[in-house]
Amino acid sequence: MKNNLNSTLHNTLRHYFGYEQFRQGQEEIITEIISNRPVLAVLPTGAGKSLCFQLPSLLMEGITLVISPLISLMKDQAEALRERGISAAYLDSSLNSNEYGKILYDTLNGRVKFLYVAPERLANPQFIAFAKRAKITLVAVDEAHCVSQWGHSFRRDYYNIPSFIALLPQRPLVAAFTATATEEVRRDILERLNIAGAKVVVSGFDRPNLHFKVQRTADKERALLDFIGKHKGESGIIYCATRNKVELVTQLLIKQGYLALRYHAGLTPEERRTNQEYFVRGKVQIMVATNAFGMGIDKADVRFVAHYNMPKDVESYYQEAGRAGRDGKASECILLYDKSDIAINTYLIGHDQPDLEWKDRELELLDKMITYCNTSGCLRKYLLEYFGEQYINRCNNCGNCAQTQNATWRRFLKL
Repeated sequence: MKNNLNSTLHNTLRHYFGYEQFRQGQEEIITEIISNRPVLAVLPTGAGKSLCFQLPSLLMEGITLVISPLISLMKDQAEALRERGISAAYLDSSLNSNEYGKILYDTLNGRVKFLYVAPERLANPQFIAFAKRAKITLVAVDEAHCVSQWGHSFRRDYYNIPSFIALLPQRPLVAAFTATATEEVRRDILERLNIAGAKVVVSGFDRPNLHFKVQRTADKERALLDFIGKHKGESGIIYCATRNKVELVTQLLIKQGYLALRYHAGLTPEERRTNQEYFVRGKVQIMVATNAFGMGIDKADVRFVAHYNMPKDVESYYQEAGRAGRDGKASECILLYDKSDIAINTYLIGHDQPDLEWKDRELELLDKMITYCNTSGCLRKYLLEYFGEQYINRCNNCGNCAQTQNATWRRFLKL
């Protein structure tokens, strides 16, 4: 029986997705789902999380409802499935009533296998009425860290998921997916989604092809230009803490002759969509963005990610840095740091978080990010141990390890 299942999974993988082998963790997660057991999967960026619910769904009856936080992410995944000959659709606010109604009608009549929705949709009475009639057999919660109040991208609308599921005539299987979640966040996800007994599959957080570096500097403009000067003709993302800083850095790069575009929440949806498309298709080299640009960016050949400002927490940093090198090739992740970053983030936390308990928690996370920026130890070791993964030796593939390796005292002692 096990051999038959294994053969079926590999045949499906080859037929629909064109791969010969599963990546680390994928087959275990898929086997849990196909066996009708809930699962929480924590896989690093670029490890193929979406395939883990897409493949078993093709072998199951009924509809897979995918809950996703971003319109661009829903659109990209639905289009990628349709290109493989798999029926998929997404619901967003850009649809008129006829388009919206047709998608629901097609889904009810078996012409849509995967339906992508934002968590806000789950509270819509019309959608709830539809869901009660549809045969939803799997609910896949993408970017599941958003459900945790201790996660770095908390979205209160994710709280709608359990109450929505409770309204359905038959409880569907629930599978949750994220790239970055500490042990505390994982426990919170399980509790919030009412899947306490779910199998938790954590595939290694390590991305050996990524080179991490923290550069402490008061002249960030010069440091950034020096860094990207080593990556001429290559694709990269530069993250900034504020919209204003995005505008300034974008203009700096354009004046230096780089093809660069901006991305932040202050732009129109049309400009954000166009700029993202230009970047993903390689029409421009560099995207300068706030953290609004991140989840679901499917571009394999990003050779560098630069953080012009220190992020508010390690989870955000690791997920954003993880946009680099999704093709497995060597890529660089640099964080430009000075003490003013602490003041910027402290202000943003105080401005964003009226809840005192929540604010204290955010400040704790910020403190761990500050420690990362100031440690003299192996940066990879710090990141992996933050996520609960033991890492014994130095990686010899980060800025701190290189600095230690090349230190004068080591050469003097011939170490």
